[in-house]
Amino acid sequence: MPAALDNLKHIVVLMMENRSFDHMLGYLKAQLPAIDGLTGAESNPDTTGVHATVQPRAEYQSQLDPDPGHHFEDVHLQIFGDVPGGPMMQGFIKSYYQKQQNVEHSRQIMYAFPPEKLPILTTLARKYAVFNAWFSSLPGPTIPNRAFAHFGTSFGKVDNSIFYIGAKYPAIYSRMLTAGRTSKVYYYDEQSSTISLAFLLKDQPKLFGTFEDFQDDCKNDRLPDYSFLEPNYSDHDVDDGEAVASDQHPDHNVMAGEGFIKEVYEAIRNNPVWESTALLIVYDEHGGIYDHVTPPACTPDEFQDAGTGFQFDRLGVRVPAVLVSPWVPEGTIVPGHRVFDHASIPATVTEHFIGSWDARSPREKSANTFLDILSLGAARNDVANFDAASAAPPKMLAAKPGMIPTLRAEAASVKAVMNSAPVPGAANPQRPLSKDSLLWDHVLHLHDVEMTLPREKQTQVYLGSIRTEADAGAYIEKVTRLLRAWGSKHPPRILQPKGRQPKTSKPRPKTTRRKK
Repeated sequence: MPAALDNLKHIVVLMMENRSFDHMLGYLKAQLPAIDGLTGAESNPDTTGVHATVQPRAEYQSQLDPDPGHHFEDVHLQIFGDVPGGPMMQGFIKSYYQKQQNVEHSRQIMYAFPPEKLPILTTLARKYAVFNAWFSSLPGPTIPNRAFAHFGTSFGKVDNSIFYIGAKYPAIYSRMLTAGRTSKVYYYDEQSSTISLAFLLKDQPKLFGTFEDFQDDCKNDRLPDYSFLEPNYSDHDVDDGEAVASDQHPDHNVMAGEGFIKEVYEAIRNNPVWESTALLIVYDEHGGIYDHVTPPACTPDEFQDAGTGFQFDRLGVRVPAVLVSPWVPEGTIVPGHRVFDHASIPATVTEHFIGSWDARSPREKSANTFLDILSLGAARNDVANFDAASAAPPKMLAAKPGMIPTLRAEAASVKAVMNSAPVPGAANPQRPLSKDSLLWDHVLHLHDVEMTLPREKQTQVYLGSIRTEADAGAYIEKVTRLLRAWGSKHPPRILQPKGRQPKTSKPRPKTTRRKK
């Protein structure tokens, strides 16, 4: 076994929200020509027929409001356009136009960040490995794409409905436990708990911890074999101030997400786990934001979505993915002919820690793994210098009229992140909660699971009373505490793949009902 893999004891995945590759990393092409990024000539037609080119004018907040469409129908228009047989990846502006019917506003979907405005992500991309061809697993929203990271499949779903564990393809966390390995999902805090594994939280609470637990586990060298990190999904009050949403989901502050990525990197880099860890930073889906690369066909899953007829035979839009480890050669660019998607995550974890597992989806079995990118014979001991990356002024923007106040605000945000301080003016806990938002889906998922508890154990919170992000955070905290308390008092259910369930002394009844 290569020295890198012989020393690899921990794989950590940090999954952020709703940004495309071109939007976040496309302009790195000017510095690293091997990156399949932006030349500046890429364009999309608006609803008047005029083509708008990409521009390095993306802002940290307030630009992509309302949230761009990224459900299955939206992504179909973005990829295939509205002209049958027409050029691909030409429907992004027309898709965003549907939100406000404002031509000028819709053209902002083509804006992207120059590297100096994202000093954390772009420095890690240059310093370690960036993937040219990591795609979301399906052309749709957050929850089914995250399901591919957890299960290697979304069980035939392309929408944000909740997923329940099926015995046929258990989650990677259950696999790890069954194989005698360790695994944990770290959510940010009780007010921003796991967004797509609430049902597992109820049954297996020991699989979960907070971000503070993650930092302590790195410091004390007790990181699990496999860790999955979730950012903060909402602005909410905490004991010492305000927690700013760090997921980077539009329209949350992108620089707050940069700060969170930095915290994760430094928790690993500055502690004993560094030389035995690989950190994958990846985004669940593109969030409706422009990318120029056409998603490729892929191994069909065995499922078909009942509503759309989609057979999971092509991937979703490309997303940023960066692999950080002292065993990765500096400046690695994983070429585009090597295609990855979120099914590569359980595939890689299974290959390295378990070896083989028969009960896996066709997509996961065919997915590329990224273990070979950890190829050095000795661990590196250098440190990423984020301050140097943020020192260069955003010259491409400075010449544009009316941009100086924005640049000053952005400079303050970068400075705050470099000093590990809150991003000024980013938090807004009283932001109205849209019923089309990911945070509302989060509330609904937890509510679904709460309803499986005995009535006397439920919160009795009326969903109609949840009107702001702060309200959502308060409800999420209550339910999370209930689920963890319930799970701690009831035996966990370690689900086995089909055909490997433990034998029982007598057959199970056809139906079971819990008395209230």
